[in-house]
Amino acid sequence: MKAFALYPLLATALLAEPVPMFIGTQTGGSGKSEGIYATTFDPADGSFGPLTLAAKYKQPGFLILHPEKPLLYCTGAPETAYPDKSSSLAAFRIEGPGKLSFLKDLSTGGNDACHLALDATGRTIAIANYGDGHISTVRLDGDGLPDSRATVIANTGKGPNKVRQEKPHAHGVYFDPQNQHLFVPDLGLDHLWSYAFDAKTSTLDPASATFFEATPGAGPRHVAFTADFRFAYIVNELENTVTACRKTGEKFEAIHSISTLPADWKGGNTTAEIDVHPNGKFVYASNRGHDSIAVFSRDEDSGRLSLVGITPCGGETPRHFKIAPGGKWLICAHQGDNTISALPLDPATGKLGTAAAPFSCPNPICILFAPAKN
Repeated sequence: MKAFALYPLLATALLAEPVPMFIGTQTGGSGKSEGIYATTFDPADGSFGPLTLAAKYKQPGFLILHPEKPLLYCTGAPETAYPDKSSSLAAFRIEGPGKLSFLKDLSTGGNDACHLALDATGRTIAIANYGDGHISTVRLDGDGLPDSRATVIANTGKGPNKVRQEKPHAHGVYFDPQNQHLFVPDLGLDHLWSYAFDAKTSTLDPASATFFEATPGAGPRHVAFTADFRFAYIVNELENTVTACRKTGEKFEAIHSISTLPADWKGGNTTAEIDVHPNGKFVYASNRGHDSIAVFSRDEDSGRLSLVGITPCGGETPRHFKIAPGGKWLICAHQGDNTISALPLDPATGKLGTAAAPFSCPNPICILFAPAKN
């Protein structure tokens, strides 16, 4: 078994040890971040280890791992700006606990890259570029390094929200289990796009595009899929809702939408992240403004959601979170006050407990767990 195929084992034997954790950030700002940070998380007691700077890099917002090689990728900005001012896809080698070495970066072909996905062959990375809405794919070479751009799709159009939907804003990228399609929520167009994907060439077929159409002005941001890919849960940033969808053929159809906020909330809010618990019974979504995590139970047959509760996240502006290996903690990154919190999670009820004292980290916007050994 290759070293980086160990991730599923983290839920069992490796939980006796603290789990390595990398943190993507926005560099500069009030937190004065310098790049990608690292720590450890102990699922036994919910504690964090010391924080270290794993690698310096500009705007290393979203992070993913290669499934087999000791490589980490991030969205970001190159040391010297590209002529078209586009974002970068950067590759790092994981040298050891909390240490990365920069290998190579490449233009994403779009602006403000915000989300990445690696296909099942480990040869293609898909990128959502929020700034201009471009959807791109990059071919990786045999060593896993960015080699060349294979596709850049530039959609057109706008939504009813004149401030936030003045043009396309791709916000997420997700390959299906068959590695034949890429799904892309576009906040600006109120679409969940589906594109045919050719793994041999790393290309998307624009002519194949179909889409699920969200409520006008909803602003679909991210999607969480069930393990069998029969259901999708879209978090709508502008509407503050989650839309439950059922897969029919190669399309998704809406079942219903449900609010992430208390009925009496009057303040400003935008949702951010969404995830399905590994046991498939619960869905979680973050609220920025109300500063909370909404918890929903899901009917495994119909896919419908029911509100379990809305729990304070333990900090300000919860942009991203991850359910820790083992399924008993939710780790939340708070962009607003430069902290990360661990909330206890009951896998039987889905409920979240009170966040422990927050862990300080500059401008955290992405949490990534890594194998304990490489």
